[in-house]
Amino acid sequence: MLKTGLFLLSLFCSLSLTSPVIAADLQTGLSISNSNLDPEITSPDAFLGYPLGQWHLRHDQVNYYLQQLARDSAKVSIEHTGQSHEARQQLTAVITSSKNQENLDQILTQRRAVKSGAAQDGPLVIWLAYSIHGDEASGVHAALALSYFLASSRDEWVEDLLDEAIVLITPSQNPDGMDRFSTWTNNYRGQTDVSDSNHKEHRQNWPNGRTNHYFADLNRDLLFLRHPETRGRVALFHKWQPHYVGDFHEMGRDRSYFFQPGAPSRTNPAIPKTNQALTEKLAHFHRAALDELKQSYFSREAFDDFYYGKGSTYPDINGSVGILFEQASPRGQVQITQNGELRLSQAINNQLATSISSLKGSLALKHELIEYQSEFYQGRDKVLQRGRQTGFLLGAPANRERIEDLTQVLAQHKIKFYFLTKTVRQGSLEFTADSSVFIPINQPQKSLILALFDNRTEFKDPTFYDVSSWNLEHAYHLQMIRNSKLDIDVLSSHAPAKFNFQMSKQAVAVLVNWQQDFAAPMLQALLQDNVTVKFAKKPFTIEVTGKAQTFPAGSLQIPLKQPGFSMVEINNKLVKLSEQYPLTLYPVTTSAAISGIDMGSPSFKVIKPIKPLLITGRGTDASEVGELWNYLDSKLAVPVTLVDVDHISKVNLNQYTHVIMVDGTYSSLNKTFARKLGQFTSDGGTVIAQKGALTWLNKNNLLKSDVKDKRFYKQLFDTRGLSYSDKEKLAARQSIGGAIVELKLDPSNPISFGIRGNRLPILKNMAIGLTTSSTPFTVAAKYADEPLLSGYLAKEYQASFSNKPAIVLETLGKGAIVGLADNLMFRNIWLGSEKIYANALYFVPALD
Repeated sequence: MLKTGLFLLSLFCSLSLTSPVIAADLQTGLSISNSNLDPEITSPDAFLGYPLGQWHLRHDQVNYYLQQLARDSAKVSIEHTGQSHEARQQLTAVITSSKNQENLDQILTQRRAVKSGAAQDGPLVIWLAYSIHGDEASGVHAALALSYFLASSRDEWVEDLLDEAIVLITPSQNPDGMDRFSTWTNNYRGQTDVSDSNHKEHRQNWPNGRTNHYFADLNRDLLFLRHPETRGRVALFHKWQPHYVGDFHEMGRDRSYFFQPGAPSRTNPAIPKTNQALTEKLAHFHRAALDELKQSYFSREAFDDFYYGKGSTYPDINGSVGILFEQASPRGQVQITQNGELRLSQAINNQLATSISSLKGSLALKHELIEYQSEFYQGRDKVLQRGRQTGFLLGAPANRERIEDLTQVLAQHKIKFYFLTKTVRQGSLEFTADSSVFIPINQPQKSLILALFDNRTEFKDPTFYDVSSWNLEHAYHLQMIRNSKLDIDVLSSHAPAKFNFQMSKQAVAVLVNWQQDFAAPMLQALLQDNVTVKFAKKPFTIEVTGKAQTFPAGSLQIPLKQPGFSMVEINNKLVKLSEQYPLTLYPVTTSAAISGIDMGSPSFKVIKPIKPLLITGRGTDASEVGELWNYLDSKLAVPVTLVDVDHISKVNLNQYTHVIMVDGTYSSLNKTFARKLGQFTSDGGTVIAQKGALTWLNKNNLLKSDVKDKRFYKQLFDTRGLSYSDKEKLAARQSIGGAIVELKLDPSNPISFGIRGNRLPILKNMAIGLTTSSTPFTVAAKYADEPLLSGYLAKEYQASFSNKPAIVLETLGKGAIVGLADNLMFRNIWLGSEKIYANALYFVPALD
């Protein structure tokens, strides 16, 4: 008997679900055998040189094997869906009959017509996607076993399936995280299996393999599309418009196996009832398959169908039926659990069984799935109107870059939108042609549009597996008219012409409105080239090309007379940067303002180059580290130093301008480091800290503002008279899974510069708050009187947060501490509030 104790997977797959799907033989390694398999098709075992599952797969092995199958079999072709952050190619196997393979172009033409609601006469499309979390390895192994079986099987039911359907198999949806995990677990796997959960094989380093290169959970990104892996995945979805999507995951080792339907009371009300009925019908097939394996399972609890940014729910708002599968995770070869010994081979068996039940269930329900998808896109409200349009009118005044970002997201979701051909006034709001977009409601993607801008605050069940709101109006901080009516003659499918920068020979300086999103990366590029740039502490009005132009506080000035640079050199830099970062630059021919501060005023402060350090490692929140790293690295192009908590005490902080602390416990940092960080700040450094980091700073006497944590807020909830059965309901009310709240800004505080108006929506997902400091002038933002804008937030929290500090700016010696009660960079989609970080980076160090 092999020490690995791996299973032999024998596939006896007939049309009857009561027949054995998988048989186990502990005497041999993991392989697939069946008398009906084509011997000319390379098996995973033969390709790898060892039984599948004996070692955790690397992503390159997965790709090479899919390509081998495509060479071996006329039933297999390959879809390329771009690269990961680390340039790993993302591949999907397209498996169908050789006849269908020859007609893929025609089939894809038919798939492009799906959103018209027309009757469908092509094949069923099934997409099985695995291991979006890189350390959930059973899925990727099952995907290879299934791909081989479909490519090589001569079973009658498989031939019928491939005649009537196209099966898309994506083994790994997170290549970078998968390789991070497999390298770790393989490195600590010995010749003798160790089932102790404390063994390093099962306990990954920080960050673990769940997330991608920038530590993002890709199973939360399908609406926001911040990462290339997701963009490729969503493009594949809309290209094929699958009828059924299986989304295969792992969960805690002490659980059994889950498949949807999820908790009925937590299903998003926008999901059609037919979708849930089909989900239940498909569940019968999964139950039968797992019962045959004597594998226990559960449904209708723990997981939900609410947030549309996940792999199993995005299909539900796009005319498909998405099903979530969760297998207890061995996180290595074998672990001891509450249910006994759990092996990787067992987990693979289960995932393979429900993969096959997905295929059989979809085939059995083929006509119902096709009819459901067609009906989803039928109806007059799913047809684009002619003439006068009704829809959402959105604008980002003085910030065309934000509208460009939004329209890129809309386009990837196949949402139709228009630009304005001229300025439009509606009520008290003005929408300019260069920074506005109009989204007609009546169009095929109406359901998704309403989901993206959903503003609900009332819920039947306040329990959420993820955030309760994700409204893009608030995330982008846009002005919006929800029921706008516009004539077609003011709408255009073409974006307005970009600004072409031209320098006047008489110019003395160039001004940049800081409200523009690209102002910060342009500033960083200039600072790296040693160009002097200043920012205005106060607003001013000055003549620009014969007209009075008002600039808000925070606006940048680039003097054209600078040591070491000629005016031609400065001009060339600005022309190049204006092409790289399409924003509006304003040459001015005088230093005299019409009102407010002049160009030579001491209220224009010189911005110093920055060198930030971001504390990482165990005890810090990896997702928040990744979001800030992504912003600094990808958007600002700032060289940022990442230092783990266990090494930070050895680092000379004086070589950095900023120390950034995300949510975390920081319990391993002692008083000695606290004094060191205090000295760094007193000497002129800036600390940017958020959420849990504030507690550590306060306890170590670095932050004067007091911090209220979850223990304080729990006292607000009346628990008198509650029974044991009320425990879960109370926990749901006390949880802040993610709600959108409003801040009141102090617009004169440099932390608020570049943000339109004095109100700012943010995402709050933690019970933490600040008390008003006795030191004056420190509160940069408070929660609004009635803070909740969208999503669920218990009344107790709403009352307690009301008018309490959310952002503070405290001085300490020559430096400062910027304290944020919330993560204003949430999932890199909160473009409206990311300017707070830019202000802390560039403006705070220049303050008197």
